[in-house]
Amino acid sequence: MPEATFWGFEIMSTSEKYVNSLRQIKEAEDRTQAQIEEHKRKVSEELRDFEDHVTRTIASTKSEAEKLVESSTEQSRKNASVETKKIIDEAAEKSKAVSAKIDGQAVQKIIDILLKEV
Repeated sequence: MPEATFWGFEIMSTSEKYVNSLRQIKEAEDRTQAQIEEHKRKVSEELRDFEDHVTRTIASTKSEAEKLVESSTEQSRKNASVETKKIIDEAAEKSKAVSAKIDGQAVQKIIDILLKEV
């Protein structure tokens, strides 16, 4: 359909204006949809990255905690071993002292018995 002109300007028909408006609306919708899809893709990627980071952090923290438990357990065993050795050494010293006292007392009793006989 030929377009009418007025002083060198083309005059569009109402249907052409309607079609042009629809085209502009469709282009705007397409741009908006593309922006939405791009934003959606970025958010999904950020979420995946965050999940990966959280998973790595949890694994790292768990590993560190296990090492700390092992270290603490080993240190506790060493401390307990040292304390046990001290207790055993003290008991051995006390038993020697008690043994020496018994021996001394036994000797005194023997002397007393012998002197009573005389």
